[in-house]
Amino acid sequence: MKKTLLTLLLLLSFAQADEENLKVVYDLTTKNVAKLEQNILKGIVAHKAYFQKDFRELDVTIVIHGGAYRYFVKEPSTTLYRDDYELIKNYTELKKRLASLADTYDVEFLMCGVGMRANKLQEKDIVPYVKVIPNSTIGLIERQNEGYAYIPVQ
Repeated sequence: MKKTLLTLLLLLSFAQADEENLKVVYDLTTKNVAKLEQNILKGIVAHKAYFQKDFRELDVTIVIHGGAYRYFVKEPSTTLYRDDYELIKNYTELKKRLASLADTYDVEFLMCGVGMRANKLQEKDIVPYVKVIPNSTIGLIERQNEGYAYIPVQ
């Protein structure tokens, strides 16, 4: 009887935790690697861990535009970022860590299609875990109307 009651209480707490998912959308426009590191690579992992200790889930979406396209190309040397020394120097590690956010931490990545064209990028140039959307404003409007907290990373 005690086992059944304990199991029921545990299931109810998980069900309640699921209903209380927290949501955040990052408006990622920075080309500054240190800001990407602090706010995205370290920040998201820390925030997810913080809420997870209370059995709360943090749903994260990142909307990519501005200077941030550079982090999500398959190969910088074949794009207009080929002369970005700081990107080239850090790219292998950044690429792994960003992919880990998608794979391990279930972060959703949305990229502005208008800006892609302005930066001479096509979908084939972009890493596979990124979804291209018509424009960044649409992604931000949709997520904020779904209750996502807004955090700019400029």
